[in-house]
This record gives sequence, structure tokens and C-alpha cells, in this order.
Amino acid sequence: MFYFTPLLGAQSSSPASQSLLELDGGVKVLIDVGWDEHFTVSKLKALERHVPSLSIILLTHATPSHLGAFAHCCKNFPLFTQIPIYATTPVISLGRTLLQDVYSSTPLASTIIPADTLAESSFASGSTSTDPTLQLLLTPPTAEEIAHYFSLIHPLKYSQPHEPLPSAFSPPLNGLKITAYNAGHTLGGTIWHLQHGMESIVYAVDWNQIRENVLGGAAWLDASGGGAEVIEQLRKPTALICSSRGAEKNSLAGGTKRRDELLLDTIRATIAKGGTVLIPTDTSARVLELAYLLEHAWRKEHINNDSDKPLKNARLYLASRNVGATMRYARSMLEWMDENIVKELEVDEAAATNKKQHRRNDSKQVGARDHQAAGKTAGPFDFKYLRLLERRKQVDRITATKGPRVILASDASLEWGFSKEILGKIANDTSNLIILTESYGARGEVAKDEESLGALLWSWYLERRDGVALEPGADGQNLEHVHTGGRELQMSIAERVALQGRELLAYQQYLATQRRLQSQMPLGNGSALETSADAVDETSSTSSSSSEESDPERQGKALNTSAAVANLNRNKSGLAKETLGVNVLLRQPGVYDYDVRGKKGREQMFPFISKRRRADDFGDLIRPDEYLRAEERDEVDGHDMRDDSQNKNSKLGLKRKWGDAGLQGENGTSGPGAANKRRQQKPNIKDTNGISNGDVIVNGLHDAVLDDLSDDSESEVDESTNGPSKVITQVHSVEAHLKIAYVDFAGLHDQRSLSMLIPLIQPRKLILVGGNVSETNLLASECRQKLVPVFSDSAEGERNDVFTPTNGQTVEASVDTNAWTVKLSSALVKRLRWQNVRGLGVVTLMGHLGAMAVEEQETTDRISKKRQKLLKEDSEDSAVQKTPSDVKNQYTAPVLDVLPASMAAATRSVAQPLHVGDIRLADLRKLLQSTGHTAEFRGEGTLLIDGLVAVRKTATGRIEVEGGGLGLPEYPVRKPESSFYAVKRRIYDGLAVIAGG
Repeated sequence: MFYFTPLLGAQSSSPASQSLLELDGGVKVLIDVGWDEHFTVSKLKALERHVPSLSIILLTHATPSHLGAFAHCCKNFPLFTQIPIYATTPVISLGRTLLQDVYSSTPLASTIIPADTLAESSFASGSTSTDPTLQLLLTPPTAEEIAHYFSLIHPLKYSQPHEPLPSAFSPPLNGLKITAYNAGHTLGGTIWHLQHGMESIVYAVDWNQIRENVLGGAAWLDASGGGAEVIEQLRKPTALICSSRGAEKNSLAGGTKRRDELLLDTIRATIAKGGTVLIPTDTSARVLELAYLLEHAWRKEHINNDSDKPLKNARLYLASRNVGATMRYARSMLEWMDENIVKELEVDEAAATNKKQHRRNDSKQVGARDHQAAGKTAGPFDFKYLRLLERRKQVDRITATKGPRVILASDASLEWGFSKEILGKIANDTSNLIILTESYGARGEVAKDEESLGALLWSWYLERRDGVALEPGADGQNLEHVHTGGRELQMSIAERVALQGRELLAYQQYLATQRRLQSQMPLGNGSALETSADAVDETSSTSSSSSEESDPERQGKALNTSAAVANLNRNKSGLAKETLGVNVLLRQPGVYDYDVRGKKGREQMFPFISKRRRADDFGDLIRPDEYLRAEERDEVDGHDMRDDSQNKNSKLGLKRKWGDAGLQGENGTSGPGAANKRRQQKPNIKDTNGISNGDVIVNGLHDAVLDDLSDDSESEVDESTNGPSKVITQVHSVEAHLKIAYVDFAGLHDQRSLSMLIPLIQPRKLILVGGNVSETNLLASECRQKLVPVFSDSAEGERNDVFTPTNGQTVEASVDTNAWTVKLSSALVKRLRWQNVRGLGVVTLMGHLGAMAVEEQETTDRISKKRQKLLKEDSEDSAVQKTPSDVKNQYTAPVLDVLPASMAAATRSVAQPLHVGDIRLADLRKLLQSTGHTAEFRGEGTLLIDGLVAVRKTATGRIEVEGGGLGLPEYPVRKPESSFYAVKRRIYDGLAVIAGG
């Protein structure tokens, strides 16, 4: 049984993705907790209802559309942090920095408390109704809380099957296995393969088959087989869940190389005229590809001393609030990137080693300046020309000046982050350009109030109402820059303001209502609803009862409280019986009966709550991260603790120079002495990348002026609004005169990739999500035509094997199998000859199927050893009388027995031997060469052994062996029969040859 329900992202222009998979036995798997750029809490209501029944959670990409709501769910949904979560290491690290950037960039990420919830809270408190236009904010998670939430995720590696652990309130997983495969698109992006019984499910949403500069292609094709076949683990799944986004997009002629040249030509055309280029992008995923490309383009042009190069005279910036941590994580995860990145790092390290060795030999002839220039060689993400901006004053400083520059800024939606602020400052200049790196869907698919700035500019680019400017490219082709023509651009700015007066009273009433809900939901020492399977661990958890009661994380809410607010307001006595379910037997006094007819899962039995196991055979369970020192953590309070330069002055027992006494003021901040000392030491210090800041001078302005800005300028604004707050939105009108260009850097599959790979995968069921209505319908119609040989022969089966559900619609994609249980006779079992194939036992058999009466003794295995001992003692002097429970029941069952002699002779001539396994010609070549044979490839897919025997492998996997008596003169003379039979023997050794009879 397999049911699929898309919660977000199905047949919608919204990029948010949430999917629910329900497997046999009540196992529920949630894949992704995405959110859109508006952070509307009402879109998470469907997810909130399913949280108490989830078994595990899987994350695919470190983008807002795949994990944007992760921190919100952890903080506001009580049981969410108790569910096991799995993702790859890059998704965990980059997702942490992404959400820290989101919550520090926009107050809307804290989510607005719904007006109906505030009205119900005021009604429950007996006060007057609140202002319906009041927009109160929930308390946002801090950077430390976000880091803690991501530390709960279990990291996985590619191509390693894993058996996950279920949540405390989930039924057993019954051997569920999950495996992560590379999806391309983002660093650590995942294609999930789930194996549960006979169900083989592949979840592939947002993948990219094309290799890029930083990211390798998706792991669909088997490289060892020439890239023409899908790997065995992902081939012929029972259900393939694939995104339809990009089904209407044609691939760019020339591939990745042409795309990169188009972007650089577009940038050169603008900065050659002294304009500013703004490239909105995300803050954790696709920004790595753009940053790598632009940094290496700047390096290449600075190597040549030609002053006519436009990139050489322009400055390059990357603006994001937490981009420093993102790049640190990227430098530590090069093994997750394309193999070319690793080779580049190895070449740089080898060159740096040779340079140091050379300078060690000629140290007497080298000056001091050359020693300084011979520092660390710049690696793939050790930026020399790309400056990182993490403060608003730094962004204001660079936008206040004129000159050619390129600014990468987050976010791509232009609804939050520095990209929105920079757009408002450069929009009125006709020499400036904004480059859109992804499409935003057709206009009109979403409401006008939910349309982002990026979608609005995309619609302007498609309309081209005010004309197009054609700029010549390097290859002679024209580049299209669309004029905006002075249109008005409405930009809404959200600000966080502290609550006062009656607003603060309404917020306190809301908190009081939430606390009242918690107090009326006792769950036995704060434990969540747990299954009876945890009772097995009760014997080993007696010593941890005191710690269980004092654990603050396990206490509090046990059910989703927001779903019961309305019910509580109508029934002051507490929750209704329908809400409590079978737990009404424990929660309400005077209730002694509960109707279990027609119920499922835990509603069928009396509720039993046991304490979770907090210890094992080796002692108490501990979290290693709770015992780390401050300097051992990656980040504390947003600072990189691996850099000792930030806290050098705060170490105990460290002497300071006399001039350092004035570096710190009375309030703990740097005073004028610190700024003067920093300016004096600026030409001699290096940044974290090992590049001297005094080496780059562009347009007569030194980049070191950016370091004069105070680092704590932003924190002063945030500290005043840490308490209860509301959001105030101001709308500004900006007259847009800049030009718009488009270069596809989304890194997603296109029409060609989808039409080629889906027929190669050969799924039995296909579910399309993650695209708008037109893209989904177009891809569905194409797949129904191309997958006809794979699907059933009936016309009805062809129509039902491609599903296009909408949000909230559940489809059944179970496998239609006919399975029977057949017993084997003891005589047939003795004749079986098992063979080992890739760790599995394989056997073929042929027998006679018949019906046989089988005796079943129901209670023999249920009698305890103690009872058997007592019965044995009582029967020493007298015969034991059989109890009624020991009476044997008989039933008829299908049994496979040995063929009779008359039938065996007839079937022996028909049966053919069965070969199980797969042979690779490369492995066969190595094996024959190790035994003294000469083997080499001749032509395509042909292996020649000793010049006498040719081995070919067809497209269907069939092995063909041909041999002759005449050999080639350059090979030593061997007996033809010895080479021929040696090759066949080696082939048979690699296969399991199972006799048909």
C-alpha cells in the first residue's frame, strides 16, 4: 500500500515543496518542509495536522522552497523535534546558514499571528475584540536555536542504504530503507530512494542532469555502462515522484559553457558603460555556482595586463547577512562537489608546495615583499576579487558611489534580503542592469498581492512593452536587454516595532491561552504519545525516571495546540472527546468506555504511556555537543570560534601591550583607539583567505574602506525589538529605468532531460508535482505516450498510471501484484541448490503444485516453559490427558512437491539454465589479464582475448562469445579451445548459473 499527498507545490507556481508518503502499516514519511517568500503561516496548516502521526522526515535541498519552514516547525509544533530527520551533510550545514540569514533579514519570517486566533484569545479572556488589522509577530528562533534544530538532523552519505529509526508515536517501520543519491541542482541535493516491502519509491524533485562548474550531474545514469542505462537501484521503481518544473523550457544550445559565456558577455556590456549589474540569487545553493564563475572570470582577466578588459576595471561583491559562514562550509565540503573542483584544489596545493620549495632554496635572493606574495594559493572558494558584504552599512556605502560593479545579493525572489534594497537604489538609472537567473512562472497564476518583485520583473521581461536594447556579444550574437520605460515599481518594506499598551495586552492574552491549552493536556511527565512498543524498554529506563521528569524539552505540548483553540473556546471544560480520541480514557474523569469500532492505529487499544528509554547497556545517553567548549564550536552568537583573532583580547592570563589598553571602551565595544590601530595595521594584515587586502586597488578606491564600518551597527537595531513585536509594512513607489536581462542559472531539468530520462527509468507509476498547471499537463501527456510499453496494455491502465494530483489530493499508487503463499515439501527443500549472487541466495525450482491437509497446533508455542515443566512432572506416573486447547486443527494449503518421475522426463528437455547476474567487460578484462591472457578492447563494446576469442555485450545485457582457430600474428600462439573455454569459464564464474530442472 502506498498513498501520496502533496501538501504544497503541486500544480502551482509557488516553489514551496511538501510531500507526504503513507506506506503499509501506517508509516508516514514527510519529504521537505518548504515555504515561499511570503512566509504565510496558513500554508502550514495541512502539515501541522499530520505532525503527530509522522514517522520520519527527509530533506532534499538547502533552499527556502525545501526547508524554509523547518525552524518554524521546530519552534511552534510541539512534536516536530521528536521526529527523526535525515539529510546530507551539505544540506544540514547550508540550511543552517540559510535560515539564519532569512530570520535576520526580514521580520515576516517570524510569521504573523492569524487574526482569528487573536480574536479567540481575547474572547477566552473576556476582553473586548482586538483590532483585525493588528499584525503581531511570533517570537522568532534565535541563531543558537536554529543551530540546535539542525544539530538534531541525522547526516547521511550518498549511495549508502540506511534503516531509519521511527518516532516515538509512530508504528514500526517494518524494514524501511532510505538511500540518498546525488540530485545536482544544489550542493548535497538528494534524490531519495525508499524501499518498503515490495514498494520501491524514487522521490526526485528539482534535479539537474547536466554537470556544472561546481556541481556534478544527478546520479541517474551508470557511468561504468557508458552512461546509457539508469543505475540498477533507481531503475524500474514501483513509483516515481518527479517534478514537472521546466517541462516547457528548451535547453540552451551549447550547454553550460554557452550559458557561462552569455552571462559574462551580458555583464561586460553593462560595466563597459560604467553601470551597475545586480544579480539576485539565493544565499546557500546556486550562489556557489555564480560566485565560482565570476571569481575565476575576474582572476583570468587580471592575469593579463591588458587594461581594455572591462572586468578588470569593475568591482565584484556578494551581499548576504550570513554569507561568510556559507563560504566556510563550502570550503570544507569540496568532496561533495564535482571532481574538477577536487582536481583544481590538488593542482593548487601542488603548485604552492613547489613554490615554497623553490623559495626555500633561493631564500637569500628573495625580498620581503616576494615572501609576502608567496602566501597561500587561492583555492576554488578562496576569493581574491569577490568581497563579502554582511552589513547594511557596507551595502549603503557601495551603492552610494558610482562606477562599474557587479553585485550578487540574496534573495532571488527580491522579497527579502539585500537584493530588494539594492534594487530600490539602482532602479532609476538607465545604465544599470538586473539579471534574472530563473523564471518565475506565468503571470496571473497567483494573486496580485502574493506576486513577488521577481515575478513582476519577469512579466515585464516577457511583455517587452518598452522595447529591447540589442548589445553585441563576444561571438557576434546580440544580447537582449529589455527596457522598463519608467514604470512604477511598488516595493513594500516590513519593519519590526515593539508592542505597547493594548497591543501588548492582546499578545499576553494570546500567550495565556496557549499556556492554558498546555496545562489541560497532561501526558504523564510531559512525555509525548507513545506506542506500546516502547514498553519493551521500560525495564532499562527505571534509573532514568528522575531525568525524564526534569527534561525541559520533553515537557510541554504533546498535541498541536492551534488545532484545538476553537474547540477550547466553545467548551470551557476542556477538549472534546473527538479531539482526544482514545486518550479520553486517561484525560477526562468518569469515562470508562470508548468505541473502537472502525478505528485505526492506536485508536484500537487502550492507551498506554511509558517513559522513553534514556539509557542503554553502556550507561546514560548524552549529547556530545552539550559538552563542547566555546572554542570547539563552529559558531557561537554568530561568530566563527575557529578564528582566535576575535576573542584574543578576552583570554584570561594573556598579557597586553601598553598601547592596547584603550582598545575597549566601558561598554565593551571598540573605541577610537581600536579604529586607529586597525587603520595603522591594515597594510600588513591578511584576510581569512590568505590574500592581502592591500593588493587590490580598483578605480582609485581601496577596498579596505569597507572594513572601517562598525560590525555591531546591525545588532543595535535588533536588540531593541527582541521582545513582543508587530510588523508595520510601508509601501514605496520607485520609478524603474534600468534594463532587465535573463540568463538561466536555475540549474534544473528541462524538457529534453525529462523526455529522455523518464522512459529510461521505466517507472510503473508516475506522479508529477512541483510545477504549474501547464507544465504538469504537458509532461503528463508526453509520458502517457512514451511509457505505454511499460504500463499495462489496457487503455484504462494507461490513463491511471500517470498521476497529476493537486495540493491536498491523495492518490493511491500501490503496486498491483498477485502474491500467494506456497509451502514447500521437505523432499523438495532437500534438493534445492542455492547460489550466492551479490549477497543474495538465489535458487530456481520446478515442482508439482497440489493441495495438502496441514495440521496446525495453535497453542504449543504459546505455553510457557514453566507450564511445560509442571505438565512434565504431573505426567511421570500417569498418562497426560490432552486439553481442549491442544487439539490440532487441520486446513488445506497449496504445497509444492517433487515432480513425479513420469513428469520429470518431459520437463527436463524443455527447461533451460538460468543465468543470474551482470558481467562488466572491464572486470572480465582485468580478470583474464591476471591469469596470463592478453585482453584488449577492439571497437565499441568488443573485448578481444588472445586474438582468438571475441566477447560482446549487447544493449539488452546479453553476452556473446565468439571464437575461431586462426589468431592474429602479433599474439602468442595458444590452443583455440583453451582460450575459448577459459573465457567461458570466467564468465560463468561471474554469473549464477541455475539449472532449469
